This record gives sequence, structure tokens and C-alpha cells, in this order.
Amino acid sequence: MTAVTPGQVCAHHHLYSALARGMPAPPKTAATFLEVLEQIWWRLDAALDLEMIRWSAMLGALEALEQGTTAIIDHHESPNAIEGSLDVIAEACATVGVRVVCAYGVTDRHGADGARRGLEENRRFISAGGRGLVGIHATFTCEDETLAAAAALATELGAGVHIHVAEGAEDIDAPQKLAGLTRPEWLLAHCVHLPTDHDLQGTILHNPRSNLNNAVGYANPARFSNPVALGTDGIGANMIESFRLAYVMHRSVDVTATPDPSWAWLETGWDLVPEARNDRVTWSYEPMDPWHLAFTPGVRPLQVEMDGEIVLEDGAATRVDPAEVRAKAGEQAKRLFARL
Repeated sequence: MTAVTPGQVCAHHHLYSALARGMPAPPKTAATFLEVLEQIWWRLDAALDLEMIRWSAMLGALEALEQGTTAIIDHHESPNAIEGSLDVIAEACATVGVRVVCAYGVTDRHGADGARRGLEENRRFISAGGRGLVGIHATFTCEDETLAAAAALATELGAGVHIHVAEGAEDIDAPQKLAGLTRPEWLLAHCVHLPTDHDLQGTILHNPRSNLNNAVGYANPARFSNPVALGTDGIGANMIESFRLAYVMHRSVDVTATPDPSWAWLETGWDLVPEARNDRVTWSYEPMDPWHLAFTPGVRPLQVEMDGEIVLEDGAATRVDPAEVRAKAGEQAKRLFARL
């Protein structure tokens, strides 16, 4: 038996992290979330070049498609390869046949010039017709002037902002630093340590597996009045699995919780990338409803159709050779690991 649904949406991804698997161990074991960033992710993003970014995005898009995810909202950082990076990501996803909304994460970690270049990459990409949001890394790595400049740029371009908010205790002051800046079209990733009675506008992006992996705590997004959507924070793009994790984490703190709220969070993705509603994914299982999927492993897409084109058939991508993509990504991973 099979069932057909719209394409899934990954509302928060880091496509650049697809090459991280098997990377060399960090100089020391990270004992806090800030050390995880410093020892792993900030070292990795600084080592990226455009060719690594290209094949990381190709691999991430391919794996998304293979899981029935037809749209990705990406948040990117590569401080030594900023200019043109969003074009590379957009082109890679288009080649595979996956929709992507790009953003470059502006930060002052690399000085005022690094922040300026990040802002300019967002401006350049969106002004040229690219589908994007203005990216901000997080308030604790940005000066107030940079936050204000990013918010103003988003308003000027008629775009939203994609930002990490209160993911770890290091960013506990985010509500105060963002006061008066946020708008309904903003995307607020994680929000683990965000107070329930905050005044921030925007959609909260819940990333259950990443939050568990980084030991930052449980966001308990059911407590917020904001819309909530599901992401992966760069750990693949299997949104059915993200839904399952969101449900069991919700259930772990509330025995009355059902799969329905987590499924509603999954569906919010269609509000963020409406075109995905028209994509058609044929699954190996029926029925594709929350009460079945919460307890059914191994469900997989058999076919994906976008804009009348079959981009996945019998579980395999049609626009690219999956083996070639994985081989090329593996080559770039070796280059990346050598730099690390």
C-alpha cells in the first residue's frame, strides 16, 4: 500500500555540515555548548571553500530528496568563502531538484569586516533574485549595531530574518538584544532558553535531535504562542524522523501529549515554503497520518514529483547520479578533514 503527500519542508538546516561526518576529533573534548561551537562547528565553517560548499549542498539536497523533503530553509556560514556562497548552495540544490531558501549567518566573530561581508552576501543574493532570508548567527556573537543593520536590511529587501535564538545558555540575553527588531516573517531557531512570555515575533524552529545531541535542553515548543516548525539543524533532512523525535520529547514531559501537535509543527513548514504543498511524494506506507507514523519505522518515499517532473523514482534521484554525488562529496570531505 502507498500514500501520497505534499513534499516535506526542513525549516532549519545547515547544508555545510553534511561533510562533517567522520571529521577528526576536536583538540579537546567539548564540555559545554560554547565549546561544541568553538571546538567543532566554528573550526569547520572556517575551513570551507566554495567547492566543499557545493558538494556538501549537493549531498544534503540528495539526502533530503531521498527522505521526501522537497524544500530546505538553509542557514550558512563560511567566513573564508563568503562571496558567492549562497549562489553555490542554490545552484547545487536546483541541480538535485530540491527547493532551497538561503541565508548567510552574519556574525562579528571575525570582526567588523566579516560582518559587513556577510550582510553584503545576503544583500547581493536576494537583490539578484535569489530566494533568501537575511541570516544572523546569534545575538551573543553579534554587536547591537550588526543586529540592527541585519534587521534593517531585511526590511529594505522585503525579506525575513533567519537567526539562532537562545539555543544555549550563552544566548540567554537574546530577547533583550532583539527587542523591537523581530517581525512575523522572522525565523527563530531553537529557542530552548527563551522565556515563555517573551515578546519576539516570528516562527520558532524546533530541532529535537540537535538539541539532544548538544545537550542544550528541551525547548518544549508547545508552551509558545508563536507558530512552530520543525528542522534538523544540519543532521540530515528526514522530517518524518524529526516529527517522531518531537513527539517523544513532548511526551517525555507530558504524558497526555499526543502526536498531533508535533504533526502540526511539521505542517507549518508548508506555510514557510508554500510551493512544497504542490509537490507529490508517494510513500511506501499507508496511511501517512501522525498516529501511525509516530510508531512506524522504515517509511520511505518511492517517488517524488515537482512541477510535473519526476525527481525521485524507485527511491533514486533522477537528475543526478547518487553514487557520483556521494563520491565527490567524499573527496571534498577528505580535503576538509586535511585542513582540520
